[in-house]
Amino acid sequence: MEKLLEAIIELVSNSPPDKTEQLAESIRRLSDAQDALSFTSWAANPRAKNTLTKLLAAWRDASIPTAELAGMLIGASAAYHRAKGEQEIELVWTGPSSKLIATRKTEQALLQVIDAAESRLFITSFVAYDIASIMKALERAIERGVQVSMLLEASESHGGGVSIDAIAKMKAALPAAKLFSWVHKDEGFRGGKVHAKVAVADETFCFISSANLTGHAMEKNMEAGVLIRGGTTPCSLHRHLEALETTHVIEEV
Repeated sequence: MEKLLEAIIELVSNSPPDKTEQLAESIRRLSDAQDALSFTSWAANPRAKNTLTKLLAAWRDASIPTAELAGMLIGASAAYHRAKGEQEIELVWTGPSSKLIATRKTEQALLQVIDAAESRLFITSFVAYDIASIMKALERAIERGVQVSMLLEASESHGGGVSIDAIAKMKAALPAAKLFSWVHKDEGFRGGKVHAKVAVADETFCFISSANLTGHAMEKNMEAGVLIRGGTTPCSLHRHLEALETTHVIEEV
């Protein structure tokens, strides 16, 4: 049965729902697995033919009724495509393009998360320099009532690892935002730095990236990241960042 379940998952995850339903109805009309060879034309390409072959082989070994297999296919397809629709993941890339694969730019992705925020936004970065488009987006977020929180690396004069006091500059530019630093570290983290680069809005939409909040990161560096909408990752990330505040791992400046 385990092989059959694996074959069903592989097939439904690589087939449109209507194609899976078509196959399920064809199977439902059969008397047993041995008759299944009659509809191998369902497979329109080598990959589909391979997944169908695996399914038929596993079905013959499992010896379950045609109606039961048809129901399993339709149920698995519905569950897979429902779950897929609840979470979207998109590649983000800044730097030289292959021109063969479409990708979203870092600045565009970050702006999308900021503009999507309705009540809470949390951003982390090692360094942050004044980027006009990002700053304007953060100002718009604050104006519409979003609580903007930012965790940045502290300056060397405040126990951190960067020469410029980006926290003070950001606080002056966005006085309504909550600025945090990670200075008081446990022994095991002494010397550690804020290298995480993330932005998350309302526990539902996040951007995880290699890019700092700098002009070079937005325009010149080779940076990679992912945009994630829905699912458990944005929720876990946002709650984790806010838990760091609650437990005083990070402190508001």
